[in-house]
Amino acid sequence: MLSYATCLLAAVVAQAVAGTPLHSRTPYAVKETHYVPQKWTRIGEAAGDHMIQLQIGLKQSHFDELERHLYEGNTQSLSVGNMSPTRKKEVNCCDQVSERSAFAAEVSDPDHNRYGQHLSDKEVNNLVKPTAEALDLVHEWLSENGLETLSYSPAKDWIHVNVSVETAGMLLDTKYSVFEHEDGTRLVRTSQWSLPLHLHEHVDAIQPTTSFLRSLAQRSTIVQGSPWVPPGYIPPSNATIAKVCNISSVTPECFMTLYSTRGYIPRAIGVNKIGFNNYLGEIPIRPDLAKFLGTYRPDAVAAAYEFPQYSIAGGPTQDGPLTAEQAESGISEEANLDVQAITGISSPTPVFSYSTGGSPPYIPDLGTTSDTNEPYLVWVNWILNQSVIPQVISTSYSDEEQTVPRSYAERVCKQFAQLGARGTSLLFGSGDYGVGVNNTCVSNDGKNTTMFLPNFPSSCPYVTVVGATHQFEPEVVAYRPSRYDASGKLHYLWTTGGGFSNYFPRPKYQDQVVPAYVANLKGAYAGLYNTSGRAYPDLAAQGQNFAFVWNGTFATISGTSASTPLMAGILALVNDALLAGGKPSLGFLNPWLYSKGHKGFTDILSGSARGCGVDGFPATEGWGELPNLPRQGERRGRP
Repeated sequence: MLSYATCLLAAVVAQAVAGTPLHSRTPYAVKETHYVPQKWTRIGEAAGDHMIQLQIGLKQSHFDELERHLYEGNTQSLSVGNMSPTRKKEVNCCDQVSERSAFAAEVSDPDHNRYGQHLSDKEVNNLVKPTAEALDLVHEWLSENGLETLSYSPAKDWIHVNVSVETAGMLLDTKYSVFEHEDGTRLVRTSQWSLPLHLHEHVDAIQPTTSFLRSLAQRSTIVQGSPWVPPGYIPPSNATIAKVCNISSVTPECFMTLYSTRGYIPRAIGVNKIGFNNYLGEIPIRPDLAKFLGTYRPDAVAAAYEFPQYSIAGGPTQDGPLTAEQAESGISEEANLDVQAITGISSPTPVFSYSTGGSPPYIPDLGTTSDTNEPYLVWVNWILNQSVIPQVISTSYSDEEQTVPRSYAERVCKQFAQLGARGTSLLFGSGDYGVGVNNTCVSNDGKNTTMFLPNFPSSCPYVTVVGATHQFEPEVVAYRPSRYDASGKLHYLWTTGGGFSNYFPRPKYQDQVVPAYVANLKGAYAGLYNTSGRAYPDLAAQGQNFAFVWNGTFATISGTSASTPLMAGILALVNDALLAGGKPSLGFLNPWLYSKGHKGFTDILSGSARGCGVDGFPATEGWGELPNLPRQGERRGRP
C-alpha cells in the first residue's frame, strides 16, 4: 500500500518567487493545455496553502511489449462444454511463461495452447517501469526545488508528492484556481501547465492540473411504485422465463433463468474472487444487502456480513444501516445496486468492496489537507500494489471523455492494461445517456462544435464495456423516455451509452466488425463522431427495473450501473468453472470476445443509443451495438 508523506517545503519557500518557475537545467515550456469543460466556472484563485498531491506519470519503458502480450495472449479459442453459466468455457493452456521475451508469434494464433499465460505483478512492473534516466532527471528536478519526500506506484512509473498550491504553481509555472460545476462541485485546477524542456520526453502527465473528471455513477433514479413499461410490451412466450421474469421488477431468479446460471454451484471459492469499486463517498450497506438476499437469495444471507471493505485514500466504510443524514443525502444507492447485483447471481463467490476517497464533490475551503480528485488513478495504483487481486472487477462510474486531458486518460488506461495483463477482467458501464445528454453535445475545444460525447473510462481499449438491455423475448436496447411519476417527480430520459472515442484509436481486435458497422450507417451522423475511434460497448446484459433495497425499502433502479455488476457476477461464475477445472481465468476479455467469443452470444437487433436529440447508433447484427449474453433455452455450436 502506498504511503503519502508530507513534503519538505522549507527550501522551496526560501527560494520561491511567486509566479516564477523554480530551478531547472533547461527553460520551461508549456507541456499541456486543456480547455475548462462546459458547466464549469472559475470563481477565484485557490488558496496558496491549500494542499494537493501531485501525481507525476513517467513514461513507461516497454508498454508496447505489455500491450502485445495483452492482445496476443488473450485471443485463444474457448470451447464450450455443458456447464452453465453461458456454458462452460474450456481453455487450452500450458506451463507458465517464465521470460518476458516469450511473447512472440506463438501466442498470436487464436487456437494456440498458450492462452491464459497471465503475467505476475513483478513481470508487469518490469515492463512498465520508467528508464533510469527518466527517474534520475525527475528526481533531480524535484530535489533542486526542495522536494525530497516522495512515494511511488509499484513500478515507479508514478511519483507522488504532497505540495501546497503555491508550490505546485511555481513548480509547473501555472496558476491554480477554484472552479465550480453547475451542480455545486468544486475543484482546484488549472487550464495549462509547463515543464523544463528536458523533462517533456520523460513525463506523460501530471495531475491534479487540467483534469475535471467527476466519475459520475451510471444509474437512473430510484422508482418506488410502478416503473415505466414500454407500450405494446409482449411478455415472453417461453414459460420458464415468463414464470420468473417480471418487466416491472427484475430479480436474481430471472437473471439466473434468463442467462442459464441456475443450478450452478461455485467450486473454486478459495481461489476465485470478484470486486467492485465505490467512489463519491458511496458505501455498500450491509443490512440492506441482507434484506435483499433474504427475499431473493435466502441461501446467501450470510454473505451480507462477510465481504471485506477496503478503504483507499480515506474512502468510507460502514457496517451498520444508513443514518438519517445519509438517507437524506441519497448516498449508497449506487453501492447497494452494485453489491446486490453481484451477490444475487454469483454468491457464494467471495466479494471485495473498494472505497476510494479523494473524489468529488470536494469543497476546497473546508480545511481538508489534501486534494487529489483523481479516483481511478488512486485506486488502480493501489490495486496494482496488491499481490493477489480479484479475477473480475466491476466499476459503474464514468464521465465525458473530453472533461479529462488526453494525457491523463491515456496513462490511466495504461494502468488498466496492467491489470488485464495480470489476468483481471475490468468491466465498466457504457453510460446512461446514449451518445450524449440532450442540449449538451458540443466540443470542449473553444469552438463549441456539435458532436457526440463519448465517455471515459468506457473509451479505454483495455477494459470491457457493458451496455444495458430491457425486455426478454427479444432483449432490446434499454430505454426509458422522460416522464413524471405518480408523485410528480421528473425522471429524465435514459438509455444505454454507446459511441466512439476521440482519444483512443480503434484497437485491432475490433477491425473485423466495427468498420463494417460504420459502413452500414451509410454516412449517418457523419462529422459527429470519430469513425476510427475505439467503439463501445462490448457486451450487454439486463439493466432496467432492477429490484433492489435501499435504506430498508424495496424499489427498482436502472442503468448500466446495474448491467455491469450483473455481467461481472456472471463472468465470475465462468471463472469459477475454469479455475475449478485447473484452467486460468478469462483475464482481458476483448481479444477473445471479438475473435471467438462473440459466437456464443446473442445479437441485440432492436433499439439504439439515443441522445443529443437524435436516435443515435442503432443495434444491428454483428457488432451492432450490444452483443448480449446467451439466453435460456439457446443451444449453439462451438465458437
